[in-house]
Amino acid sequence: MKKIKNPWLELTDKGYNCFACAPHNPCGLKMEFYEDGDDIVSFWTPDDNFQGWFNTLHGGIQATLIDEASGWLISRKFQTSGMTTNLNIKYKKPIPTGKDIKIEVRARVKEVKRNFVFIETTISHESTVCSTGEVTFYCFSKEVAERDFMFKGCELEE
Repeated sequence: MKKIKNPWLELTDKGYNCFACAPHNPCGLKMEFYEDGDDIVSFWTPDDNFQGWFNTLHGGIQATLIDEASGWLISRKFQTSGMTTNLNIKYKKPIPTGKDIKIEVRARVKEVKRNFVFIETTISHESTVCSTGEVTFYCFSKEVAERDFMFKGCELEE
C-alpha cells in the first residue's frame, strides 16, 4: 500500500480548501489516501465533532467520506478529474465517534461505460462494513481536467 500525493497542495494560493482533503482546512476532514492494488483507501478518525447522534458518526459525513474516496479513485486510476452524478448510500450499522476510533474507507471500480465510472465504496470499523456507497462519476477529458480544474496528475509518494 502506497500513499498518494495530494496533487492540489500546490494550489492553496489559488483557493484549494477542500472540506474533505485539504490538510489546512480547520473545519475539514483532512483525509489522506493510499493505493492498495485496484482500491483507493483512506484511514480516518471520526472525532466527536462529526457526530450526528450521541457518539455516532453523522450520515452526511459518511456521504462525504464515500464521495471523496470515489473522487480520488478517479484522480488516481483514471488520471483525470470528474464529478459525482449519483450517490446512493446504505447505512448498515452505526459508526462510533471518538479520538481512539479508526475507520477505513475503500473505493473500487465496479464498471466503466464511456465517460461514466461506477464505483463501490465501503466504510468499515473493526473489519465490519458499516456503510456502503454506489457512486457514479462522470470523467472529464484530460484536456478539460487540466484547463478547467487545474488537474495535472495524481502520483504516489516516493
